[in-house]
Amino acid sequence: MNLLDILQFAEEYLKKYSFSKSRLESEMLIADVLHLDRLSLYVNYDRMLQEEEKLEIKRYLYQMAKSQKSFRELREEREEVNFQEENKKLLQQSIDYLKKYGVPNAKLDAEYIFAEVLQVNRNMLKLYLHREIAEKEKQNLREKLIQRGKFRKPLQYILGKWEFYGYEFITDERALIPRADTEILVEQAKILSLEKENPSILDIGTGSGAIAITLAKEVPEAEVLGIDKSEKALSLAKENKEYQLVRNVSFLQSDLFEALQGKRFDIIVSNPPYISQEEYEDLMPEVKKYEPKNALTDEGDGYSFYQKIIQQANSHLQKKGYLLFEVGYQQAQQVKEWMEEENFEGIYIAEDYGGHQRVVLGRKGGEK
Repeated sequence: MNLLDILQFAEEYLKKYSFSKSRLESEMLIADVLHLDRLSLYVNYDRMLQEEEKLEIKRYLYQMAKSQKSFRELREEREEVNFQEENKKLLQQSIDYLKKYGVPNAKLDAEYIFAEVLQVNRNMLKLYLHREIAEKEKQNLREKLIQRGKFRKPLQYILGKWEFYGYEFITDERALIPRADTEILVEQAKILSLEKENPSILDIGTGSGAIAITLAKEVPEAEVLGIDKSEKALSLAKENKEYQLVRNVSFLQSDLFEALQGKRFDIIVSNPPYISQEEYEDLMPEVKKYEPKNALTDEGDGYSFYQKIIQQANSHLQKKGYLLFEVGYQQAQQVKEWMEEENFEGIYIAEDYGGHQRVVLGRKGGEK
């Protein structure tokens, strides 16, 4: 059977299944299988076809008749399947690469990186693996995977954005990465703010501004002030304020209460540096190499900032105002005792999502 014979056969076959452009469809199909330009088919009309070429053409004809789809539609579907398999393989290779370097949650991190490069939501990633990944995108993937794997840069800094309490924040090395456990502190402060009319809230050690900005968004009638000793952290907090388009929050450089003489608040929250120097030495490389050390540890036993804040908090709280802390592992009881010594009342310890004591809060008692 030569080329002209198979062309006539294909045309008659498609006509039988009501294809209106059966000749054109046949030409496109055969040209593709034989790797020829469609217009050059008739120059090669006497070419004899090999068995595998005839079989491939007949497979296409059968699929077209069965699905009532044009050759172009079927070709695109095949390409999508091919891209999908290739991209799944690339994703798995990326996961294996991160695992090789000991990255925790390698699968999740690889998916986040793919989603970022392909500019899709991670939860929808599998639906977008059917398309071709351009060479420029592959290079971007390689660069980000090397940062995460070989250099152990935190995923949140690679992406440049991270979600906290349902809001997206800019993240980089100027401040700590917002963590899910800290949402418990925000939740407790939000609940207490309901007791106050137009509450004033102070966030000590605001860092990226995640706590302060989230409270400003969740409690729109509140006036929130975030303070930090670090100029770099404050610059990031201000960027996040603009990014979130929130107006009832402001930021001020202050070493604890130093710049707040005479100011009082209904609620004071703080997630201070509470990791001891000994614990700091054992932290994951992502944390030690990239996150600011002075936001993680007091370079002592991890308790110094709690003591300083508790001793001065009464002078900066309104009557029946609240003080809330995020605390580290096995620190809650000690912080509770110090708050009791400073006459705080109704002290409560809240647990995080993992069942660990994470927040200590209390109400200002009699005037000190």
